[in-house]
Amino acid sequence: MFEVSVEAAFAAAHRLRGYQGKCEALHGHNYRVRLVVSGEELDQIGLLQDFTLLKKVLRGITESLDHKYLNELAPFDKLNPSAENLARFIHGEMAKQLAGQMGDASLASVTVWETDTASATYKP
Repeated sequence: MFEVSVEAAFAAAHRLRGYQGKCEALHGHNYRVRLVVSGEELDQIGLLQDFTLLKKVLRGITESLDHKYLNELAPFDKLNPSAENLARFIHGEMAKQLAGQMGDASLASVTVWETDTASATYKP
């Protein structure tokens, strides 16, 4: 099994609705996102997936979140913008935008860090 990963970062504000604690108040994070792609076979030139394509798509998604108040953006206007939900959202957006371009590889996971020591991972 091969795995490749790319990372991107963005800064955004959010608040966790219904949370009993300080994270219910408006606050921000410098988020870091890691996308992992896995697969058994390499293509004809020895690649699992093109880093350039993965970085381009991931950066497009994170740029749409950068310097925004996440609670005002769909789906987070209804869904709590937790790190867990952000990871699942980014995975879904990556899957949509990479449909038909992955060959035998698959999106294995998306990890979102809110801080250097706290992260959430979504694996389909």
